[in-house]
Amino acid sequence: MSVETKKRKIRVLFVCVHNAARSRMAEAFLNRLAGDRFEAESAGLEPTEINPLAVEVMKEIGIDIPMNRAKSVFDFYKENRLYRYVIAVCDEAVERCPIFPGFATTLHWSFENPAGFTGSREERLAKTREIREQIRKRIGEFIGEEQWGDKK
Repeated sequence: MSVETKKRKIRVLFVCVHNAARSRMAEAFLNRLAGDRFEAESAGLEPTEINPLAVEVMKEIGIDIPMNRAKSVFDFYKENRLYRYVIAVCDEAVERCPIFPGFATTLHWSFENPAGFTGSREERLAKTREIREQIRKRIGEFIGEEQWGDKK
């Protein structure tokens, strides 16, 4: 008699300074593209309100980013949450992110911060779309790497 066991999802935490755009986009993409294998969350070092341009560009491709309060990486750390991967999506997060307990692999993917974009609304939207596509591409690569056991 065979007993089926429920396969555990690989837990991933995306971290950036404010948890306002990049980390939330990465969380949404990983959950959408591979939610059967991964459980993604996101948090910030100094959580703030979500970037409305990030919400808009994700909605354009049919993904809703919740407008709920940004989460603090330090709250997750204090809760002793365990992750297989902790991925910093900005340079500052690499230096300031706490080391999570367990066997977490820390990765660094640097993406430009949409909060710093200047120009007209359309120019800022266009730049935010570029970041969205960079994140989508990197998530796709990550999914493939994890599938074959390649960790970069």
